[in-house]
Amino acid sequence: MDNNQASSRQNTGSTAWQIIGRLIVSAIVLGITAFFTPGFAINSIWSLAIAAIVLAIMDYIIVKFTGLHASPFGKGFVGFVLATITLYLTQYFVAGYTISWMAAIIGALIYGVIDYFIPGDQEM
Repeated sequence: MDNNQASSRQNTGSTAWQIIGRLIVSAIVLGITAFFTPGFAINSIWSLAIAAIVLAIMDYIIVKFTGLHASPFGKGFVGFVLATITLYLTQYFVAGYTISWMAAIIGALIYGVIDYFIPGDQEM
């Protein structure tokens, strides 16, 4: 096996672990956000995990179509609005995840503050 094939396999493995790590961090941040936000409830660990995946997919789709990240502090007011909308719309895809519009607004603020203090690049 030459060096290019070995490097390609190593990068693929590390990329998968990076994605898994980002999803775990996102789930933790989302759980903390739900805990501190009135009107935002996630009923189980599985709902939390699925919600983190759904949010990541929604962010990926938004980035592909608009070039903007749904990050409250990443793109200013537009990022904040996108984060609020994605937090709110996730309830239609995940059982056990409920949020009101006001909670989505507050949750986007809390999520942004927590995400701001997490070291590293959280973009997928």
